Amino acid sequence: MAEQAAPGIRELLHSPGYLRLLLVSALVGVPVSLAAFGFVSLEHELQHWVWESAPEALGYGRAPWWWPLPALALAGLLLAPIVTRMPGRGGHVPVHGLGGPPTLPVEVPSVVLAALAALPLGAVLGPEAPLMALGSGLALLAVGRARPEASPLLVPMLGAAGSTAAISTIFGSPLVAAVLMIEAAGLGGPQLTLLLLPCLLSSGVGALVFTGFGHWTGLTIGALRLPEVPKAALPDAADFLWGVPLAMVIAVLMVAGQTLGQRFAAFTAQRTAVRTVICAVLVGLCVTGYAVTTGRSPEEAALSGQATLGQLAADPQAWSVGALLALVVFKGLGWGVALGSLRGGPIFPAVLLGAALGVAVGGLPGLGVAAGLAAGLAASTAAVTRLPVTSTVLAAALLGDQAADSLPLVIVCVVVSFLTATFVHRVAADASHGRSDSSRAAGGAAD
Repeated sequence: MAEQAAPGIRELLHSPGYLRLLLVSALVGVPVSLAAFGFVSLEHELQHWVWESAPEALGYGRAPWWWPLPALALAGLLLAPIVTRMPGRGGHVPVHGLGGPPTLPVEVPSVVLAALAALPLGAVLGPEAPLMALGSGLALLAVGRARPEASPLLVPMLGAAGSTAAISTIFGSPLVAAVLMIEAAGLGGPQLTLLLLPCLLSSGVGALVFTGFGHWTGLTIGALRLPEVPKAALPDAADFLWGVPLAMVIAVLMVAGQTLGQRFAAFTAQRTAVRTVICAVLVGLCVTGYAVTTGRSPEEAALSGQATLGQLAADPQAWSVGALLALVVFKGLGWGVALGSLRGGPIFPAVLLGAALGVAVGGLPGLGVAAGLAAGLAASTAAVTRLPVTSTVLAAALLGDQAADSLPLVIVCVVVSFLTATFVHRVAADASHGRSDSSRAAGGAAD
């Protein structure tokens, strides 16, 4: 098989059409990355104004406990007309994952406006899905006058390359972005190689643009990065004895949040405008509940979680176990509601939830905070994305120079979480089908 496939790959790689695709991927990566940089920088500045500058201007040292209620209500009011009237409806509902067809250029404005309406005001979601849609739509502008029927792979490949360029550094490494796009595409054999090169090229160009433009402008993008992490040691038997059940628990919690999101997606499918506002207020209530229960800043439970994750990893002792568990409960509930009703990405908040639970149980005999953090990062990412290779690479990128010692535990937790989430999803799907069949049977009997 390899001998038969190899000539086909060589012919495709040396074909003029594919070489042009690589050139276009590199060229498209520059404007896409600039647009993505502008979007993330603007989102970051708006977030800073809403949660820090505005409260300080009103005489508060930090956002008060009630701050999320008007902020999220405003997010719902701004989001409602976007998701009901604009082309693209603000992008796909985040509980449906990161996949789907490439975003059309005409849909990009609604995606950008929806993300800027929801994310800075406290939606418990990340920027990755809107950025991928933005990159895909802008990249497809480059082939607007091309004939897709002449090359059926052109649109999905260039769309994937644009998405990769747009998220090239928000996960802390361009390699994570490239691996995510490749694994999410679900391709194999020669098609994997064909997709690999444009994504890697666009990711590298995008990272270069993000780094250079950030240095020149002084603007920040709030990438998912841990400037400081607890010192790790080589895992021992106790780490695995605690890490395996921890990964299973985290997987169940992630699936529970996604199931809650599916319920709210069904809830907002009708009377979308009104119910979107209701769901946004519910998210605000969850964030407020965290602030009232713990006495800490509501900002920790709102937003995507990049900043809170960095603070947690740098100083885990500043958090009590009760505060971490409250963060998991209240932010987890808000995340579940937002997944089915608002607009954004599902990954960033999930990573924080897993890390918080891992640090919370770090005091168990023989485990430790460093091992709990590594297990939580790996398990949560694997459960919410169900992309095991991406989850391993992302956890390693976040752990930085501590990744080498933590990697055995990370890999085991990724596999356990992936298998657990897949099993729980299957059981839930079977149960849902069973209820549907019972309902149809009851209806038939009644007739």
